[in-house]
Amino acid sequence: MPRSTTTSVLTPELRRVSSVMVLGSIMAILDTTIVAVALDTLGRDFHVPVSTVQWVTTGYLLSLAVVIPVTGWAVDRFGAKLMWMTSLALFIAGSCLCGAAWSANSLIVFRVLQGLGGGMILPIGQSMVARAAGPQRIGRVMSVVGVPTVLGPILGPVLGGLIVSNFSWRWIFYINVPIGIFTLILSSRFLVGHEERIRNSFDGVGFALLSPGLAALVYSLSEVGITGRFTSTPVLVSFVLGLALMVGFVIHALRIRNPLLDLRLFKNRNFTISNICMFVMGATLYGSMFLLPLYYQIARGQSPWQAGLLMAPQGIGAALLMRTSGTIADRAGPRKVVPVGIVIMAVATIPFAFVTSTTNDILLAGTLFVRGIGLGLSMMPIMSAAYYDLSHADVPRASTTLNIVRQIGASVATAAFAVVLQRGIVENTHAHSASDSALLSQSVKLPPTIAGEVARAFAHTFWWTVATIVVALIPTMFLPSHGPAAAPGVATDEVEHLIAPVVSAVD
Repeated sequence: MPRSTTTSVLTPELRRVSSVMVLGSIMAILDTTIVAVALDTLGRDFHVPVSTVQWVTTGYLLSLAVVIPVTGWAVDRFGAKLMWMTSLALFIAGSCLCGAAWSANSLIVFRVLQGLGGGMILPIGQSMVARAAGPQRIGRVMSVVGVPTVLGPILGPVLGGLIVSNFSWRWIFYINVPIGIFTLILSSRFLVGHEERIRNSFDGVGFALLSPGLAALVYSLSEVGITGRFTSTPVLVSFVLGLALMVGFVIHALRIRNPLLDLRLFKNRNFTISNICMFVMGATLYGSMFLLPLYYQIARGQSPWQAGLLMAPQGIGAALLMRTSGTIADRAGPRKVVPVGIVIMAVATIPFAFVTSTTNDILLAGTLFVRGIGLGLSMMPIMSAAYYDLSHADVPRASTTLNIVRQIGASVATAAFAVVLQRGIVENTHAHSASDSALLSQSVKLPPTIAGEVARAFAHTFWWTVATIVVALIPTMFLPSHGPAAAPGVATDEVEHLIAPVVSAVD
């Protein structure tokens, strides 16, 4: 095969590997949001308060935080294919058990088990595809495998709402089983299992510091998102503890040879800038995914599945541009693409800073479509740039780091926006803290006067979203100005070597 073709075309074999990764990843990401619309139903069925059933979501997020840091080491030690299929099997088993749960406590335990598998799926999948594609094709491939990251949070409320409205809530979990089994079958056929293993010893001290530290931070920020307060004792204690453990890990990781998370990767300029961008983009994407459904459901009184459908234009706009943005970034460099997308996102978010309880649905849908175009131009080139100058061996740990940074950004934004929103609602409606939570309940239909004041609180909070996007523009100006083909140290024969095992496995 001619060299130019090898380095510029996504082969059918690579597309199949990418498809396997997308199928597995979209299940795990959907489950971060799909359950949210069923919390009221779960509370009624199990006869428990919302504060208890909320742990169905929080427990899943905490288990993700615990297991993600281990992923890079596990891939090096046991191989990507084995860990991919193990995480899929664990996720499927957890889904079966969640569907069969007999109490709120059993469901929370099974969600933790499900999250232990789901947390590894996305970073393992990204590292497999990044290794197989090589630097020259990383933008185009990431534009495909990034679909779950962008569409998962958007489709979750739609799918969850449709299931809860027409079937038992148990099918929110059972639906993963046939998809997961099908993905396992494809994985056994399309993925290579004889990749090189790196037998580094497990960093037990790093795990004892990083995973609990990350879980404590995620918990504290999740509690802020629920209560709307930074000053409660559980939030403060868990935040300080998490921060102390994370600082301890940084000191530990810089002093040993093979830490659980390789912080020396941040010596790479492209990797560092990409992670800064990923943090802010995670905040932008998931912070908006927190606000938009609540706006539609609380201020406008729409059902969860209707709110999900109204958010669909953003996903459509992103999907239309993701492939193109990856191709352009591969040829011209992310700096030519990402700032344009950020500006489009910022401009398209401004109309939400003026929403009322009766703003035209078509206008909002069109605005979200344009916002999705900006998102499609931004997210995947940022992720691709992180891999430009990394070696084959660095990819698994780089994928782990990117996913941790994205999750922390999402948690920080959700917590901050929740505080701003609740304070705005209290000020506008003159509500007391006891009734504040009632205003945020998805099952409460607000009178028109109060709905208008609540919408004004949402409009104020959306200004914070605009500001976050504008801040995101700053680090994007330091992204690579060249495509990976022009990057120093990238060799075509190395790319051919990376893709060869995948091709031979399929043949």
